[in-house]
Amino acid sequence: MSIVRYGIEGGTGTGGQHLPFARATQAGGFLYVSGQTPMIDGEVVEGGIVEQSRLAIQNCIEIMQEADYGLEDVVHVKVVLTDARYFQSFNKVFKEFFGNHPPARICMVCDLVVDVKVEVDVTCYKET
Repeated sequence: MSIVRYGIEGGTGTGGQHLPFARATQAGGFLYVSGQTPMIDGEVVEGGIVEQSRLAIQNCIEIMQEADYGLEDVVHVKVVLTDARYFQSFNKVFKEFFGNHPPARICMVCDLVVDVKVEVDVTCYKET
């Protein structure tokens, strides 16, 4: 089994900080996408939980597509919210994306190192 790493040059975080990890890693049919926040080019996109959730999930999808995976291949999602009151709004956005292919999921509330409301990571699987 070989391991393929996507984005090993690292991304750009807030303030232009270099992020020293791959955007995703593929091994044995699995794709592990690193946690995505509502950022574009290292800048946080302001907005409420709905807008930030959509962008965090969309950022995951773009990485998945780079590795030739789709929403139907998502088997597990991890979600971090910074406030429990965001749960219902996040679920509405989640259903927009995953309504036809619901994966297993964990959702937790805690502080994030970036000043955003949500972070999402996904694990995908498909036969190779």
